[in-house]
Amino acid sequence: MDKRDVQTWLYQYGKAWVDGDPAQIGALFSEGALYRETPFDDPMIGRDMIQQYWQEGAADAQEQVRFSSQVWAVEASTAIAGWRASFTRKGNRTRVELDGTFRLTFLAGSDPLLCERLEEWWHRREL
Repeated sequence: MDKRDVQTWLYQYGKAWVDGDPAQIGALFSEGALYRETPFDDPMIGRDMIQQYWQEGAADAQEQVRFSSQVWAVEASTAIAGWRASFTRKGNRTRVELDGTFRLTFLAGSDPLLCERLEEWWHRREL
């Protein structure tokens, strides 16, 4: 696994977010993946829970999504990346900007690359 592999995974993650496709997001994770949106929240565990989160929190609630990312480091099966996103909330039309960091751990030897642990830290600005 190298930076290019991780950047490809992040491109697919961003595309799934922009497309509002929870199944596409789910396909990027191992069956028992752990997804922690913030350090203080309980993790979501398993592809089904991750897809449900993306259905309710993104596909049903957001539009005009933009996403970009940059891989900062890769060591063995772990990657650190920065990302930015923006979207409009469907309910109240508020524009939201996010700036965050991922720590991603990938399933060794998976092809395609599957994430088994995603931890993120982000800041939000609402306009």
